[in-house]
Amino acid sequence: MGHGPAVKLGKDNAAAYKTKLGVSMFIVYTIVYAIFVGINATKPKAMENIVMGQTAAVLWGFGLIAFALVLAVIYNHLCTKAEVKFNS
Repeated sequence: MGHGPAVKLGKDNAAAYKTKLGVSMFIVYTIVYAIFVGINATKPKAMENIVMGQTAAVLWGFGLIAFALVLAVIYNHLCTKAEVKFNS
């Protein structure tokens, strides 16, 4: 016994859009992360500054995590809209 696939598989007409969007978002995140790494490499004392009760490094770190989650939600929303538009 078993079951078939959970969804009907077929050609995804939105694949090119989703790929371009994903690569674009990856580049944006990479640039933001590179800025973080660059500051740490060239001016590490700047990350020791206390901002809102935490060091700048901690805030940057949590900011990077939050930014990645926001990008993921945006990506999911835009891809869902593209799939509905191109695959209907």
